[in-house]
Amino acid sequence: METDTISAISTPLGEGAIAIVRLSGPEALEYANQMFRGKDLLEVDTHTIHYGKLVDPETDELVEEVMVSVMRAPKTFTREDIVEINCHGGMVSVNRVLELVLAQGARLAEPGEFTKRAFLNGRIDLSQAEAVMDLIRAKTDRAMNVALKQMDGRLSNLIQNLRQQLLETLAQVEVNIDYPEYDDVEEMTNELMIENTKHVHDEIERILQTAKQGKILREGLGTAIVGRPNVGKSSLMNSLVHENKAIVTEIPGTTRDVIEEYVNVRGVPLRLIDTAGIRETEDLVEKIGVERSRQVLQEADLILLVLNYGDELTEEDKKLFEAVHDMDVIVIVNKTDLPQKLDLEELNRVAGDHPLVNTSLIEEKGIDQLEESISDIFFEGDIDTGDMTYVSNVRHVQLLKQAKDALKDATNGMEAGMPIDLVQIDVTRTWELLGEIVGDTVNESLIDQLFSQFCLGK
Repeated sequence: METDTISAISTPLGEGAIAIVRLSGPEALEYANQMFRGKDLLEVDTHTIHYGKLVDPETDELVEEVMVSVMRAPKTFTREDIVEINCHGGMVSVNRVLELVLAQGARLAEPGEFTKRAFLNGRIDLSQAEAVMDLIRAKTDRAMNVALKQMDGRLSNLIQNLRQQLLETLAQVEVNIDYPEYDDVEEMTNELMIENTKHVHDEIERILQTAKQGKILREGLGTAIVGRPNVGKSSLMNSLVHENKAIVTEIPGTTRDVIEEYVNVRGVPLRLIDTAGIRETEDLVEKIGVERSRQVLQEADLILLVLNYGDELTEEDKKLFEAVHDMDVIVIVNKTDLPQKLDLEELNRVAGDHPLVNTSLIEEKGIDQLEESISDIFFEGDIDTGDMTYVSNVRHVQLLKQAKDALKDATNGMEAGMPIDLVQIDVTRTWELLGEIVGDTVNESLIDQLFSQFCLGK
């Protein structure tokens, strides 16, 4: 495949010890060698790093003091020649190096283009490429381990094995149709077809059972902290984040808008949302915040409903319980350091089966029990990221669901006595849908769309 040479900054912008400008393509070594004053980069061994100075070839003006890594194809990430210029980390220095590289003839890389080339050159498949961004965006060790397993090809191998089983079944159907006179070929009956596709169906179903946990690990658990004003919602957020992200006062209605923060709770990434206290109010700004809080309530995966131990249960509290009765809710009775006014028997009736946790945030009590309850609800106390193959990507989940439905249609057709060559259409469709996960049967526009979501320089 004929390609040009691309370049981009591969480290975050800002001040730091080192920044890296990466080149990939057939002229990567030549362009770098034009600027480098040290060893001849065209003659050095592959996968070596060399000290020298970077100069403008036209003026011989010194640009930077650098270390240059040389990696020759095909044993590179993109399976092209790659050069990485390690310079001092700073906005001016790294941009000067990039400008000099582009002046030699390299093109500025598009977002995700290095990983896209790795995919197009057969270095990785599409699911592994998507795992690269999952790894970069991982919020917890567990999420990172899942991404590493996918990047290492665990999901790819599983999908390819399922596709191979379907392919062998389809090939046997074709032999029966094209060469019915062969006595030594096993006849592909509907019963045998059902048997051969059942394993694939069961395996897809097993993978889909991990989708909820996989999605949480990948995107975080949307967690809304709700309750009346001044029950301690912002204090709870600050306790979980271990930082004063939200303003805390004794004045009801201090939080006027939705505040969002990521936090790691026992390996569960929470996308924690502190909402404005839900109550009837005439204050225009607070009213807007309350409406946003109600919207967040509908979209959350988990509700932390906070009550005040020092207040009686109000109608507003009861309305909140009604609004979230069919959702995953943990009821937090806060301010247990105050004299009790809350009727616990009434609370138990209203809360139903939702777990209750007592806290006194001012005394830093109850957070451990809350974190344990969160972990228990979603991962039954633990999650296995070692042996399980988790599917966390929304695109993968949708394709697996479609593949499962296609196999179900095939099974229904076989049970209804449809000709096997018609049933074959649904089995072929399943094979194609699984191929879209790893990129074997995906169209070019989807590939462009997926890689456009990557960060620049990756």
